[in-house]
Amino acid sequence: MNYHLVLTRRCNLNCIYCHGGEETGPDTELKYTIDELEHFLSKDPDFQLMLYGGEPLLRIPLVLELLDRFPDTRFMLQTNGLLLHQVPEDYLHRFHSILVSIDGRPEVTDFYRSEGVYDRVLANVQSLNSIGYKGDIVARMAVSEQTDIYRDVRHLLDLGGFKHVHWQLNVIWDAEGNWTNFDRWVKDSYKPGITALAREWVDAMEGGKVQGIVPFLPVTYSLLTGEPSRLRCGSGIDTFAIHVDGRVGVCPISPDWEFSIVGDIRYTEPAELKDIMQVDEPCPSCSEFAVCGGRCLFANKQRLWGQDGFRKVCDTVTHLTGALKVQLPRIRDLVKSGMVDMENFQYPEFNNGCEIIP
Repeated sequence: MNYHLVLTRRCNLNCIYCHGGEETGPDTELKYTIDELEHFLSKDPDFQLMLYGGEPLLRIPLVLELLDRFPDTRFMLQTNGLLLHQVPEDYLHRFHSILVSIDGRPEVTDFYRSEGVYDRVLANVQSLNSIGYKGDIVARMAVSEQTDIYRDVRHLLDLGGFKHVHWQLNVIWDAEGNWTNFDRWVKDSYKPGITALAREWVDAMEGGKVQGIVPFLPVTYSLLTGEPSRLRCGSGIDTFAIHVDGRVGVCPISPDWEFSIVGDIRYTEPAELKDIMQVDEPCPSCSEFAVCGGRCLFANKQRLWGQDGFRKVCDTVTHLTGALKVQLPRIRDLVKSGMVDMENFQYPEFNNGCEIIP
């Protein structure tokens, strides 16, 4: 099983699309002991831990304690990257994957995340590479109206410091505060950008290189093999969040919604959690369900944008899968010729917190 450990709900940024930095007070910090956590995890014969927040590196002593307490466990880290330089080098090498929040070009990142953030994050990513970090460094984008998906993904790929680039659309919370014209942005910017990225992604394969565009990789694998996918992030299936109060939720972003709370580390057995929740209609009846897997459990259950907004976001997914289907004959030929290998598309090796479907 995969567990997001929410180490604190506080953050040292106050991004336009998140407002996580506003969380204060005692309810933001751990209410359970590491001994209680260890007792819970001891009942799970195969688990990995994904350190999450808020910003987990605001609690570096706790991070180090966890790494020491569970020396044989696979660890992932999701961070805004600002404090990576404060983590001792030998501990950094313990992480299988480090997902770093960065939204693309400097002007886009700094617009949403605060001036100077891009340079500070990039310096820490460069430092990770300079110490010979062998794990997966993932650029994790939050995509909103200032984003040019083509230019921003290309920028991050071309930097060379990230092995993979992933993005999530800023379409969970209220539309009014985040978008001026979502429909126009999708039509004029996002969809053309996805089409261009897919085409150039396959162009690069003709030179033997499969670039690490995260949403494209596993979706293409599904299209090539015909193997259906369940909800790709694993929420409610084999991936859960342990919130700061010890409650277990299906997703780390939804601790304040009762539907998402499915247990507590003090009295729930890990075996009771597996496959506890799945997406509702219209997802299972959708023609893209076998490839998409259901997009987002939280969005499926809550639909904060309403039915019309839910369908609009699904349309962006259909466009992405469609753009890859157009390129599928070329990809099949490249696989058949041996220019690229099917293994190139089997990502991630282990669930690393990338939801896959934007």
